[in-house]
Amino acid sequence: VQLQASGGGLVQAGESLRLSCSASGLSFSNYVMGWFRQAPGKEREFAAAISWNGGTTPYADSVKGRFTISRDNAKKTLYLEMNSLRPEDTAVYYCAQDRSSLRAQYPSPASSRYKYWGQGTLVTVSS
Repeated sequence: VQLQASGGGLVQAGESLRLSCSASGLSFSNYVMGWFRQAPGKEREFAAAISWNGGTTPYADSVKGRFTISRDNAKKTLYLEMNSLRPEDTAVYYCAQDRSSLRAQYPSPASSRYKYWGQGTLVTVSS
């Protein structure tokens, strides 16, 4: 069972990045997927999530309108398109899978619901 996040890096404020999360060894298409982030010295927080079919995509207020979550079930890959990045977006970004419900339509922002986690990818935004 593996979730592999990639795409992080160092960018300047206002620029964009696209994160990817590829899944292997586990069922992907029937479960909610989410992105969480943890800034230095802070607790991990919810960023975005997506229902199994992409129909529902809740976002944290801090990223709403700037980030877009999507998924390609055929490729078993989750994405996070991040635009207009700010220094406060600097964090390690983690992808995760909620295995609590099959084909759930309303993704939860609670990290405790997510069973499988990727290793994280670091995003650094300079001012």
